[in-house]
Amino acid sequence: MAEITEPLLPAKEAPETSKPQEPALDFDPKTMRKTKPGVKRLILTVSVLFSFVLGVPFIYKSVEIYRAPLPFREIESLSAQIDSKPFQFPCRLQAIFIGFDWKSSIATLESSILTQMTKLTSQTPQCGTCSPNHTVSVILKSNSQCLQSRTTSCSPECGAIRSIELDGDDEAVDEVLESVLGGCSGSNSGSGGEVYSVVVVNRGEEVRAVVGKYRHAWIVGRVSEAEAVSWAAEIFVKVFVNGGKEEGLIHGEFMPVGADGTVVLSFNLLNADPRDWVYDWDFQSVDETLLAPIIEAMKPVANISVESQVNSNEWHLDTSIAAGGRSKMLHFVIYIPSAKECPLLLQLPDGEISKTNSFISPMWGGVIVWNPQTCRKDSESKRPSRHTISHQDLQKVFEVFMGQFRQLFGFKSDNLYVGASGTSSLLASERGFTVWELDVLSRMHTCFNLHSCATTLGSLSRLVQSLPRMIIMDEIGKQVKYSLEAAKLAQSNASHGIYNASAVSSRQARSLAEDAFFHPSIMSVSYYSFEHCFAVYSPFFLPVSIHVLLAAVREWRRHKQENKKYLAWKTKVVSS
Repeated sequence: MAEITEPLLPAKEAPETSKPQEPALDFDPKTMRKTKPGVKRLILTVSVLFSFVLGVPFIYKSVEIYRAPLPFREIESLSAQIDSKPFQFPCRLQAIFIGFDWKSSIATLESSILTQMTKLTSQTPQCGTCSPNHTVSVILKSNSQCLQSRTTSCSPECGAIRSIELDGDDEAVDEVLESVLGGCSGSNSGSGGEVYSVVVVNRGEEVRAVVGKYRHAWIVGRVSEAEAVSWAAEIFVKVFVNGGKEEGLIHGEFMPVGADGTVVLSFNLLNADPRDWVYDWDFQSVDETLLAPIIEAMKPVANISVESQVNSNEWHLDTSIAAGGRSKMLHFVIYIPSAKECPLLLQLPDGEISKTNSFISPMWGGVIVWNPQTCRKDSESKRPSRHTISHQDLQKVFEVFMGQFRQLFGFKSDNLYVGASGTSSLLASERGFTVWELDVLSRMHTCFNLHSCATTLGSLSRLVQSLPRMIIMDEIGKQVKYSLEAAKLAQSNASHGIYNASAVSSRQARSLAEDAFFHPSIMSVSYYSFEHCFAVYSPFFLPVSIHVLLAAVREWRRHKQENKKYLAWKTKVVSS
């Protein structure tokens, strides 16, 4: 039987599970990223760069040069003040006329003296002289009356003037005038400067003028009113102010005084040929009797020390350590010729033989040729004969040395001053310099020291400011400070007419300024500019610094670019 077959139906397929479909987005890994970039690499790189930046101040501090502060404004002010006008001192003149029958009034007489002094004074103000505003007081003494143009604490009483006697020895007259008129010297003179007196006595026929050892001069003889006025004014201007030199003051730069205010006097006894004779000397006695007063009198101007030697083998002038540094050495040599050249005489340019048989060399010293009395040696003796210069001969030699010493400081070695009004005798002092000559030296030396101080400090100021990396120690700052203080004190003393104190202060000011300028630390070779410092250290730090900086820049750019990719992807997702 046939089977009926039914068509097989396809099995029912299981239903598929439905899933949410994600949007089909275009993702470009070159311009997008799905994660936020990290900051660890950036923080590490910036930290390294920041450590280098923090190290810069420490490196700069390690190479910093120490510089003590200097008073630049005060230095400029001192230089401008000294350069603006010549430094001058107050001085006072006291003219005393005895035995005159004046027809003019005392005021007219005072005006005439001032007019004559103005004519004699240089039109160009000179540093170290007296100011042109002279203070003049006139005293007229006659048998019937005694008149004074102005009365001050320094004016002598008429009774004291009557007791003045100008007869007798000049030394005695000078002491009498000092006892009567010398009460206003030094600190007693007030603020108007030292008082210089000229006494004119109209009597007798022969006219004679003398300038004493102190600050007084006197003229005795038959003179007219005009002659008395002219002579008194000339002594004041040419002698008391200018030091007796026709051409004016000695230039301070030619004064034989060291920059530190010291002078070393080296006395040398040279025997030309010790085979003929050898001479020695008793220098200690001369040092105590003749040199000690000179050293004491010159203390306001210079600190003087003395040394001596006898040289019989060679002409080398040995010096001690006292002459080191910036001290000034003055040589005074006694040359004893040999038997062949004895007697050795020096001839002057005019053909005459020198009376002192000596000569000087400016800023160096002087030489005396001393011939022994016999100029004969003992031919039988094989050994040289030894002698000692007698005290009398040695005293004469040192008198010549004293004249040379005065010439080195610009004064005359003789005792005469020849002027337009006449010839005046100058009394000598056992101290080598009279009181009025020491006044001239003090005024001149004060002026030169202050100029030198201002110039040195000004040079130091410009040098320090031009080299920013120059080492300035605290000691230099103190020396500059004390130098300025001493300079101001010298100016104050000079304005009050205290000559000695102004000379001492100015010497200190100059010495301190020189010490500051020539300080050993300033002479160092370690001064270099900032550009030099950069050139030295840049090979060590610049390559590393550049690599660190470039790495930080690259990392910042990378982080910035990756962050931009992330933001681009995030924006695309949000927009779809």
